[in-house]
Amino acid sequence: EYFPQETLRRKTCRYQEYFPQLPSQQSTPKEFTIHSFCEVVLEAMIMEEEEEGVQKSVAVTACTAMALFYVAILYSPTLILRLPPSTSFASFTIRRFICAAVSSVLSLVVSAFILPANPLCGKFRYKPLEHEDLMRRIRNWEASYLSGVYGIRLDHLCQAVVYPVFLTSLMYAGSFVLKSMSLLNSWREHCNVGESHSSNCIKNVLPIFIGKMFSLASNVLAWRNYFVAPITEELVFRACMIPLLLCGGFKTYNVIFFCPIFFSLAHLNHFLEMYTQQNHSLLNASMIVGLQLGYTVIFGSYASFLFIRTGHLIAPVVSHILCNFMGLPVLYSRRNGIIVSLAFIAGMVSFLWLLFPATHPDVYNDRTEDSCKCWQRYCTWN
Repeated sequence: EYFPQETLRRKTCRYQEYFPQLPSQQSTPKEFTIHSFCEVVLEAMIMEEEEEGVQKSVAVTACTAMALFYVAILYSPTLILRLPPSTSFASFTIRRFICAAVSSVLSLVVSAFILPANPLCGKFRYKPLEHEDLMRRIRNWEASYLSGVYGIRLDHLCQAVVYPVFLTSLMYAGSFVLKSMSLLNSWREHCNVGESHSSNCIKNVLPIFIGKMFSLASNVLAWRNYFVAPITEELVFRACMIPLLLCGGFKTYNVIFFCPIFFSLAHLNHFLEMYTQQNHSLLNASMIVGLQLGYTVIFGSYASFLFIRTGHLIAPVVSHILCNFMGLPVLYSRRNGIIVSLAFIAGMVSFLWLLFPATHPDVYNDRTEDSCKCWQRYCTWN
């Protein structure tokens, strides 16, 4: 009387996995009455009440702890382990590499224990883990399950690399124009008009490029900016935190703008280092760190958008690498001001125009909505 059979079949489909007594979606429920349907739904509601859901406070507390631990562990070699101070900048940075790797691994493990084994249709329900259940979960962990949670995937890898890099590069259209004009001017200065000199300049391009690549490979700062920092930060602040926040019941756009707050917390140590170690004034350190925090919040929102929208961790990682390489976008240049500014405006307009089409979930995923988990918000975000 109240539920047509088609509606009844749709409503019972989501409980099919957990209640085998329900008729299948293809069969016609002749003997499956409204009364029996209500009994099954009531049973599901009772089970959900009995189970302990991950509260928003748990997700926020876990994310805060991960952010603080990511920063605190960087100072553990001297403050906790009582190791002697590093004798060189390279050894100091390598210590921090190890600390960041340890923090990333621990964050992955902690979030794996908090996330449920059986999330249902965007809701986050799980039973409290006892010792036997805990050991059983460890034994039953599958690489495909965890990699799906953290966005570490090999499918659609080309799209997850090319499209985000192209989309991110549009924000740096002014920077690319300025760098191209600077390279062209330097080329004209070092190369004469004569054919022999021009050919020599062309022949010298490849050795110069190879030499710069070797210098980058041996530069510890390059490893920090283009390898360690992007991977570890995206693992902790995107792959670990975003699934917790999504499955904790936060809305998609709230997560996109809320998660970068944790990301900015990891950069507050720069203020202490500038003020105590580099002898910056309080005002100067505050202005520099304030600019950095504003930039990290903007980029963190964009990286969170890419991770949720594509379901791939590699998408925010390659964008992070490109942003570290390019720095802040160039808005204006005194020497070539109008050209650079027009390029920046055109790039930003193109970026906003292509933001949603270039990150459409169908481009990066082969999925069905019936099998979506709570952290796969891209299923319902078309």
